[in-house]
Amino acid sequence: LCSNNNPYTSFGATLARDEEQNLWSTPHDVTHTEADDDRVLYNMIVVRNQLDKDSEEWQKLNYDIYTLRQTRKEVRSRWKHILEDLGFQKEADSLLSVTKLSIISDSQNMSKARDILLKLLEETNIFPTSWELSERYLFVVDRLIALDAADEFFKMASAVYPKRPGGDRADEGPRALQS
Repeated sequence: LCSNNNPYTSFGATLARDEEQNLWSTPHDVTHTEADDDRVLYNMIVVRNQLDKDSEEWQKLNYDIYTLRQTRKEVRSRWKHILEDLGFQKEADSLLSVTKLSIISDSQNMSKARDILLKLLEETNIFPTSWELSERYLFVVDRLIALDAADEFFKMASAVYPKRPGGDRADEGPRALQS
């Protein structure tokens, strides 16, 4: 079990690094899909890696990359929190997983999913104010429609992450739900 030639000894560390590189799915997964926000992050990393680490530009890009990753983690965490509160504790990760093989379950759901996603953006703070909608969440909303849980998800998101005047974030949302 403690052999030095075990190829699986660093698996957890590799997986954690991969997760750090890509928050949506495992990067080495052949079904991995690359969305616009993935390309933006990737391009920022490429440019940063070409710069001198001591330069001001490198530091700024490094900060922007970190901020983008944290924002993506926070949005995913908010969605997962609501899914778990709706009773999808075991299914939350799979509901949030989007790959090249992901399809819209019913083409008639596409417009309803888009409407719900836009409503979430406009009427809740589940997304930060500067967030550009990701196609990933269109697939997630489609799955919720298929499970007949999209309306309940919107109601919960409205209660937990209400839109505040002036675009203030609702950071106390999860605590409010727990109490």
